[in-house]
Amino acid sequence: MEKIKLQLKSEKIKTAVYGTCLVALIGWVIFRFAAIGAENARAVFNPARYAADVGAPVYAMTVTNETGTLREPIEIKNNRALVSSVRVDKLKPGQRVGDGEIVSVAQNVDLNTGMHIVRTRGAADGLQYAEFDADGYFIPLYAISDGTVMLDINGTATPRAVDIVRTDAQTALVNGLNDGDVVILSHVDAGAKVQIVNK
Repeated sequence: MEKIKLQLKSEKIKTAVYGTCLVALIGWVIFRFAAIGAENARAVFNPARYAADVGAPVYAMTVTNETGTLREPIEIKNNRALVSSVRVDKLKPGQRVGDGEIVSVAQNVDLNTGMHIVRTRGAADGLQYAEFDADGYFIPLYAISDGTVMLDINGTATPRAVDIVRTDAQTALVNGLNDGDVVILSHVDAGAKVQIVNK
């Protein structure tokens, strides 16, 4: 019995026990990595892999040349409005404003107010909208980034430069598109595969 106890305390036995534990631990780690790899290879949904293989789901719209209306807000009091220099070019005599119209737009800044004076006729007091009708391609303002829109061309996000003719708070009238172009409304990078979920 004493001989067996001494053998169990010997360095050979300790080394064998530690070695066995180390091999078991390494085997368990390899098994777990193999199991994770097998799980990923099965039909487990992986959004990144799905987007790379099939295309990222995006919202889009098909554009056509159409007649549309852009609306510029204007605060009127006694048929008179004050407009900043940034917005004055969006207002012209003859434009509809509610039930009235714009009569004149001062091109020079009024020294008392620091603003341009816009005179109207028949427009009610309060917040009104000066309407601008035009023919062209109307797209949401958020679809434009640095003068570029993303188009869906054969399932790939392809950038196209556009010229912004005019905007209001939400919509832009642009040049540079053609009838039937599919403008991507979701944020995607150029060259990414896309899958249209709503037009």
